[in-house]
Amino acid sequence: MAELIAQGQADQPEGVAPSTPSTPSTPSTPIGPRIAVLGTGIMGAGVARSLRRAGFPVTVWNRSIDRAQPLAASGAVVAASVADAVREADVVITTLFDVEAVLSVAQQAVGAMRSDAVWVQAATVGLDGAERVAQLAATHDVSTVEAMMLGTRGPAETGRLVLLVAGDPALRERLDPVFAAISQKVVWAGKTIGQGTALKLVCNAWITTLTAAVGQSLALADGLGLDPNLFLEAIADGPSDTPYAHVKGEAMLSAPGETQFALDGARKDLVLIEEAATRAGIRASLVAAVRDLYDRSAAEGHGGEDISAVIAGFRPGDPSAR
Repeated sequence: MAELIAQGQADQPEGVAPSTPSTPSTPSTPIGPRIAVLGTGIMGAGVARSLRRAGFPVTVWNRSIDRAQPLAASGAVVAASVADAVREADVVITTLFDVEAVLSVAQQAVGAMRSDAVWVQAATVGLDGAERVAQLAATHDVSTVEAMMLGTRGPAETGRLVLLVAGDPALRERLDPVFAAISQKVVWAGKTIGQGTALKLVCNAWITTLTAAVGQSLALADGLGLDPNLFLEAIADGPSDTPYAHVKGEAMLSAPGETQFALDGARKDLVLIEEAATRAGIRASLVAAVRDLYDRSAAEGHGGEDISAVIAGFRPGDPSAR
């Protein structure tokens, strides 16, 4: 959702480092630090393409190699193993689904990485997961930062993500060019692994709740015999308007399109958000209610669709009504 919530580059607040989106052409001769991208799902594939477009030499790996093979067309090298992918890399980026996948792959990577390489952990793994990542990195003396990605398929593909970063500030200069290739803004959340994760959970709590709220209003309008489009028309350009409501609202009123952020991914994050709230002593009543709606939509077969499919959770007994 970075394309919706990210601010412009002028007058950046403290803690925010502006960056320049990557250019549309891909240099024929790779330049800059060598980068390995481990995990080429929706986000990893977009990140790899943006890095190649900026001219970086990129090696990719995915558990199912067929999902990595298309990246060869952008000039990326497709590795057969994690060790092969990271062996010559200056920067290793993990863009995997959850903490178990991250730790499993990282265990294979740390023994093959160069001693001066930096691990950029970009998967949403929750607070406990971030602590496990930090412990693994410390055990193997691997320089590590976390760079949580705010954004979906589109921003990942176009180098317009917002990165929520935490870790050793001494690594900042080395990573700035890499982050500039994949993001429009970088927010340094702190010096400790886990602070970027905390901010990502805060942001995703808002994103998932707002998406569900749009679905609630559209479904209610429909149930009351109104054209749901009237809701979007009513809030347009008013004090309660937000571009995100129109993007997701229009998606909810259309046939299922390309997945930008999978509903199952949001469900995973909602569990992590609820755990974080409980850990912080914050009531998680709203998060629990929102998670129930996403769970209902997934039970009706929408787990692999975009999170706009959460509207199905308001329509019991009619999973095809979208």
